[in-house]
This record gives sequence, structure tokens and C-alpha cells, in this order.
Amino acid sequence: MKLLKNIFFTFLALLFSQSLTNAGEKWDMALAYGAGNFHSANATEFAKNVSEKSGGKLTIVTHPGGSLYKGGEIFRAVRTGQAQIGERFMSALGKEDPLLEIDSQPFLASSYGDAKKLYKASKDEIVKGLDSKGLVFLYAVPWPAQGLYSKNAINSVEDLKGLKFRAYNSSLIRLAELTGMAPTKIEAAEISQAFSTGAVESMITSPTTGKNSKIWENGVTYFYDIAAWFPKNMVIVNKEAWNKLDADTQKLVMSEAAKAEKKGWALSKKGNKNDKKSLADAGMKVGKVNATLKKHFQEVGATMSKEWADRAGSRGQAVLAAYK
Repeated sequence: MKLLKNIFFTFLALLFSQSLTNAGEKWDMALAYGAGNFHSANATEFAKNVSEKSGGKLTIVTHPGGSLYKGGEIFRAVRTGQAQIGERFMSALGKEDPLLEIDSQPFLASSYGDAKKLYKASKDEIVKGLDSKGLVFLYAVPWPAQGLYSKNAINSVEDLKGLKFRAYNSSLIRLAELTGMAPTKIEAAEISQAFSTGAVESMITSPTTGKNSKIWENGVTYFYDIAAWFPKNMVIVNKEAWNKLDADTQKLVMSEAAKAEKKGWALSKKGNKNDKKSLADAGMKVGKVNATLKKHFQEVGATMSKEWADRAGSRGQAVLAAYK
């Protein structure tokens, strides 16, 4: 009887051990933007496809809207393993690596074709930099072209002076300094409140962000389609979590990441057109800046690109040479 009892408990222990093995890995994916945002929707589809196709080896659970970690916390959370995977706005991490803000140098790439060319030229160095920080790069998707929003009309360089300006990275803070605007660093989730309270009265961001935040409800009347740059979000994985996956599962994740990247670029292009129409349909004045302002912004962009190349050193200069 005692022998049978021991056999029974040994059998149960084996079953329990097998069930743990079959359970596979579970990753929590931190997303800064709301579930309806195209970046989050694309990441959710990526997570679903990996979870379904891995045969139980990997389940990815998405947490949109900053519900797991807010945007500014995601990079650190993934790097330290508090979240296994996450999406972060790349150019907000310029202090971590100057290469991560190459896509936010004004007027360096002002079309999707140029943005893709710049991405290809910089990707290898970006991946190396992330690898040295214990991170695995999966994919990157651009926002639609960045435009200038304002509560009031901007017709001259003088109209920029003292303008309270929302910045989301060091490049925008520098742009504000060079144009005489007064920058305040504000995350996307705080935009509506910042405009409604008067903390800011202008910003440069995508038509998608303006549409999603219903910016016209906060007294913002003008959108100038300056196509300043195409900043990207990237999806990264903690390397220790990555190394727990077998080779086949790693290959699957990379395959689905490539599909998500391709789809994300297509969604961005679609939003670049449709979201500007949404702004106009909501009553905003959507148009271009005049020739004088355009020249001014381009001169500022040239100054900033030179400053960035000096800061990025030989790595950045090699990337720029490859791009040009």
C-alpha cells in the first residue's frame, strides 16, 4: 500500500512538472499608448500571433495606455526585467544613445522613402547599442510626419518668439531654443490637460496624436504640415527573457516582428493622410507654412543635424554618410 502511495505521488509530481514545462513563458508587454492607437493595435496583433503560433511556448499579454508602466518608465522596466517586452518612443532615449534620436533631426528625412532609407542606414548601430544594454530589438514603426500645431496663426519667425511649446525629447527642446520658443517636456497622455490649462500653446507632433487627443477641443486651431521628421516607436525585449526561449520560438518572434513592422509602416502612411483629414473635418485649419518660415525651419534643422553628428561621434557620422 505504501509503495502504491509513493508511486501515485511520484506520478502526480511528474504530471505537475510536465504541466509547468508545457505552460511555456509568459511576457508582459508594456505599451504607452491607448488600445485604439495604431501602434498599440499593431503590437496587440503581433502579440496575439506569437501567442497562437508558438504552441504554448510563449504567451504575450499586452498592457496598453500606460497601464503597466508609463511611457517614460518602459525602457527601464524592460531593461531591468520588470517587464519582459515593451514599446518605447525611440528619440526620447537620446541620453541612452544618440543614435536613438537620429530619426528626430528636423528635415533630415521629410518623406516616407527618406525615413525608410534613414532607418536602414541606422538600424545596425541601433541594434548594437541596445544589445550592449541587455536588450533585443524586434521592430520599429514610424509615426506620421510631424506637423506644427498652434492655438494662434504662425505667419512669421516673430510669431514663434516666447511661444509656450510642448517638447517630448531633447531634439524638440533644442529646436525650441533655436526658434525662441519656450519648451516644456510633456508626455503624449498629458497633452490635452497641458493645452486646456494654458501650460502650452503649440507643439510639433503627428496628425495621429492630435486626432487621438481631440486637440481641437482644447483651443488648438492650426495644423501646419511641415513634415519635420518621422519619429519611430521600437519594440524591445529583455535579453534574459529572450534567452529563455528555444531557437524555434525566437525565430517565430522575429518573423512576426518583421510582419508587424511592415504592417505598421503601412498603417502609418494611411494615418498620415486620413488623420490630417480628421483634423480638417473637426474644424482645424490644415495647411503649410510660408516660404520664409520653411527656410527658417530648414536652417534650424541643418544646425541641429550638425550638432547631433558631433554628439554622436564616429558612429553617427558613419550613419549619416551611409544615408546621404
